[in-house]
Amino acid sequence: MFFITVDEEIRLQLVSETLAPRYLELLEESREYLSRWLPWTEFCNTEEGFRAFAKKSLHDYADGKSLTCAIEFQENVVGNISLNTIRHDLKMVEVGYWLGEPYQGSGIITRACRYLCHHAFNNLGMEKVQISAAEENLSSRAVCERLGMTLEGVISHREKVGDKVLSHAIYGLQRPEVVKQGLFRIS
Repeated sequence: MFFITVDEEIRLQLVSETLAPRYLELLEESREYLSRWLPWTEFCNTEEGFRAFAKKSLHDYADGKSLTCAIEFQENVVGNISLNTIRHDLKMVEVGYWLGEPYQGSGIITRACRYLCHHAFNNLGMEKVQISAAEENLSSRAVCERLGMTLEGVISHREKVGDKVLSHAIYGLQRPEVVKQGLFRIS
C-alpha cells in the first residue's frame, strides 16, 4: 500500500478499490453537505461506483495525469484529495478535495493541501498550483487563503450541482510567490 505521511495525524493513501465501502460511508454521513458543492454525489453513490472511480484514478496515476489519495486522519479515512489534473506541458496542477462533514474544522484539508503543494513544486517541478472552489463555499476558499494563494478571478456558471449552477473562485499559487513568501521549501 502506498502511503505518504503528512504529519503525526495525517497520511495520504493512494486510492484503491478497497476504499469503496469507506467512501460510501463517508458519503452517506455527509450527503447533504457534500451535495451542495460536488456534482459526483448524484452518480457515484454505490460501492461499485467508488470502485470504478478508484480504478480510473489508478490508471490516470499510472499515466502521470493525476494523483488521487484517501485522507487518513488519526488512522481513519475521512476524505479525498488529489492532483486532479497534472499538466506537464503547462507545469501546472489543479488540486481537488472533499472531507466528511464531521471532520471539518481541524485543519486537515489545509495540511494535506500544503503537502501536495510542496510535492507539486519540489517533486513534480510545477510552476503553478491551482484550486477552483465554489464562490459560496467559504470554507474551501479559506483553505486557499491560508495556503497563501491569490484569487485570480471568479468564473460564472462554472458547474451544475444538483439544480444549482455555481460560479467558481479560482485561486493560484506560482513558484515565484512561493519562493518570495517562503511558503514551502523549494529545492
